[in-house]
Amino acid sequence: MHIMEGFLPSPWWQIWWIISLPIVAYGVYKLTKLTQKMPEIKPLLALVGAFVFVISALKLPSVTGSSSHPTGTGFSAILFGPAITGAISVIVLVFQALLLAHGGITTLGANVFSMGILGPAIGFVVWKLFKRTRLDAAIGVFAACALADLSTYITTAFQLGLAFPKDGSVLASFATFFGIYAITQIPLAIAEGILAVLIFSFLSKYKGSILQRLGVLKIPPTNIAAEAKP
Repeated sequence: MHIMEGFLPSPWWQIWWIISLPIVAYGVYKLTKLTQKMPEIKPLLALVGAFVFVISALKLPSVTGSSSHPTGTGFSAILFGPAITGAISVIVLVFQALLLAHGGITTLGANVFSMGILGPAIGFVVWKLFKRTRLDAAIGVFAACALADLSTYITTAFQLGLAFPKDGSVLASFATFFGIYAITQIPLAIAEGILAVLIFSFLSKYKGSILQRLGVLKIPPTNIAAEAKP
């Protein structure tokens, strides 16, 4: 969910900028290294960036000064990791702010942190944990993407709670924002998880070799033996 332009007071919008900038810089570095190592990955990066842009632009009005929507960044984190997802989210959020008046420049740091950094990091950890089990990959994709979405709105509720404490209580304000967000965000997170599973299945079928090189899919034993030959 995006906090809208001018809604966060000082010093909070500056603080979130300062926190997000070094993480995004590291993500740009990782993205550069990945494209140098795997130039063929660029179409998939563009596809994922477009997916995040479109799905996160489907907003529903929520708490005053913000909106609820799917994020798509959990799926990006599964493929490329949370750092690169942070870099992708900056591009997406800047275009949305300038072209769609969705989010804003002053609130960019806060939106990047919730949607592009913390949410994807949670989704990435969940995905890695599921990969250690024998459960179907679809379950891991659903859980990672749904929880990345939910983590994003929990983070936004906390950001708003810090900026606008209720009777001096950050936790009371957080609980209020959290409760309002839950009405729209929980069903959106479930829908996003289902959509991510469908797209993951499609990519596994038609881009399986690239996903294997990214470490998203396991390389079959026959392929491992073939790659081991000089």
